[in-house]
Amino acid sequence: MNEEFYLHIYNKQKLIEAVPSNQEIADWAIQIMNLLYPERLTTPDYSINEIKRMMHKLEVELIRILNATKACEDCDNAAVAAGVFEQIPEIYRRMNTDIQAILTGDPAAKSEFEVIRSYPGFLAIALYRIAHALLKAEIPIIPRILTEYAHSITGIDIHPAAVIGEYLYIDHGTGLVIGETTVIGNHVKLYQGVTLGALSVEKYMANIKRHPTIEDHVIIYSGATILGGETVIGSNSIIGGNVWITKSVPAGSTVYHQSAIKVIETKGNK
Repeated sequence: MNEEFYLHIYNKQKLIEAVPSNQEIADWAIQIMNLLYPERLTTPDYSINEIKRMMHKLEVELIRILNATKACEDCDNAAVAAGVFEQIPEIYRRMNTDIQAILTGDPAAKSEFEVIRSYPGFLAIALYRIAHALLKAEIPIIPRILTEYAHSITGIDIHPAAVIGEYLYIDHGTGLVIGETTVIGNHVKLYQGVTLGALSVEKYMANIKRHPTIEDHVIIYSGATILGGETVIGSNSIIGGNVWITKSVPAGSTVYHQSAIKVIETKGNK
């Protein structure tokens, strides 16, 4: 390898040396969650003034991250960060609806504390909600870092640009994929292995709705695959496990996959 190659790598390093790591960015969001949900901590004991101080510190930290990543060189990053933190009460309210959806929908869930402390579905949704607020503030890169962090520790892949209503219930969640242009209504239940994806991943479709719309009060069971930007799952529908859907389903429908089961051998036939 010649000297020019090494110089190229060296110069790239100099360009990004001040950029926070993905873990630092994820830690910032986790600190927000820990402040909103002291259940996640061992012995929280903050005064109101301390909570205000810590929230302000996190806002200042976001400004530092924005400045370091040069997310928008022409933006007033202090104003952008202030706008994001004005949304925190609404983000918190929406997170609480997700907690309630899990608590009332999962017979194994015994308390809000359990959901907040241990449910991967809630963690993935909560980090998505923070990331989505950042994306709406036109902050690039950082929202995707947050949702990919959630993906790495929960197995749940939610694109930060997806539009998701209130009371989202994710049960188990491993292998769940929610694509970029997905729209999900209120009171939707999703199980593990569900894919809300695109029929095509051609680059020319980058600015086209490629992922489905899921209306209110829909249940989608494990392994179901729903594809296409024009595909709408009507409200109050039930989508069974392992189905493959590329066309819209009317409201109130039940769609299921009927397996052909062949009995090879039973104890009585030995």
